Amino acid sequence: EKDWPAATVLGALNFHCQPAPVALLDCEKMHDGFDARFSAIRRHYRYRIANRLAPLTHDRGLAWHVKKPLDADAMHEAAQVFVGHHDFTTFRHTRCQAKSPWKTLEAFRVWRDGETVIAECSSRSFLHNQVRSMVGTLRLVGDGRWTTEDVAAALQARDREACGPVAPPDGLYLTRVDYRSAEEDRAS
Repeated sequence: EKDWPAATVLGALNFHCQPAPVALLDCEKMHDGFDARFSAIRRHYRYRIANRLAPLTHDRGLAWHVKKPLDADAMHEAAQVFVGHHDFTTFRHTRCQAKSPWKTLEAFRVWRDGETVIAECSSRSFLHNQVRSMVGTLRLVGDGRWTTEDVAAALQARDREACGPVAPPDGLYLTRVDYRSAEEDRAS
């Protein structure tokens, strides 16, 4: 164990990440007792759908390519079904190791930015494949095959068979993790 300055650690991490297309922008020293997983109070995910006819080039592997036009407003409306404290059994992987399917989704927003449909959600924690399962289901709403009521029925079914298709991993990003302060960590 060494007490390295944060800038030294940042430089070393970036050096060892080469040649992977990964770069760390910042790092900071954390307090004793900090745990990257268990000190987290909120995780934020973003999912990108490239919604156009033309095949992907630069974004290949970085977004889900959906050719059929999607109604992002309808997807946003349906996404509100997921907000709150629910049993997400329908939207969890069959081999999910979480002790409980109950999660509290704090926010779920869907909007269009040009040819890209973006879905963002926030929660303290997520189940295995939960975000991709929800986005795949919302795609059915976006292309007119499902309604908001269908999404609500799938959630209430608490049955994996009621889930829409799972969106591919292309397009899923963990964008931020919020942590407790040192005082909050010591109190827990």
